[in-house]
Amino acid sequence: MSQKSGFIAIIGKPNVGKSTLINALVGEKIAIVSPKVQTTRFRITGILNEKDNQFVFIDTPGMHKPLHGLGKSMDRSAVDSLMDADVVMYVVDQKYKHSDKEILERIKEAGLPTVLVINKIDELPKKSDIDEIIVSFIQEHTFDEVIPISAKNSLHLTHLKEALEKYLFEGPFFYPTDYVTDQTDESRMSEIIRERILYYTEQEVPHSVAVMLESLKVNEELKTLDVDALIIVERDSQKGILIGKQGEKLKKIGTEARKEINKLFDLKIHLTLWVKVKKDWRNDPNTISKYGYGK
Repeated sequence: MSQKSGFIAIIGKPNVGKSTLINALVGEKIAIVSPKVQTTRFRITGILNEKDNQFVFIDTPGMHKPLHGLGKSMDRSAVDSLMDADVVMYVVDQKYKHSDKEILERIKEAGLPTVLVINKIDELPKKSDIDEIIVSFIQEHTFDEVIPISAKNSLHLTHLKEALEKYLFEGPFFYPTDYVTDQTDESRMSEIIRERILYYTEQEVPHSVAVMLESLKVNEELKTLDVDALIIVERDSQKGILIGKQGEKLKKIGTEARKEINKLFDLKIHLTLWVKVKKDWRNDPNTISKYGYGK
């Protein structure tokens, strides 16, 4: 049989479960997940090889009304992903709202086949709620497929992949078959650290944080990988919150992040975290680009 492949953009509003879905489809954690909105800041590619098919999933930041330069960059990243896609998955977890209108108009302009994915069906009180969600969307937009799923429980993902397979094209694979993502190891480590920050901080702190790896060195004597990471915040008050009393919060974040990195890369990691203030960095285009967001 000939090989088939295609790019699938995962589009949706914040917190509908796009990152959980790409992790479930690929079978490995390549995108960080948290209950906070706008967890994903740049497009993440996940690669699934099944038989003669290669699915290239593009996880995107949740589409929203941006409040700062970083938000505009993130929104632009999501829109740009439509230009590279062969098919779109529009992921929702509740009935149609006015805020869906602009996103669906952008998808319509792209002229791509679109699959409506109703996520989190395991959390709905009644089975009839699924039908109500479907009806509310098909009244507003024409979809090529409608698939209810639960990304968290991997429910109906086989059905989803079968639907997406129809829109793959014959031709050579885009990536080697042992790839699950095109992210660098450094990027994945930085994101794991940011994920732990999202879990252990509240209010404005999680959204004001960026993480950069300063150095990676192999310690031959201890047989470890020494990782120095810099956490950037916008205000001195945020720095204090992040560090915590006697450094306890930062220590907890570092311990949890190190465990996650150890599991992911099967390496013994020695992780050192530093915190630096860069005032209003989310409105500085040069800094946004330097920190790798909006790509």
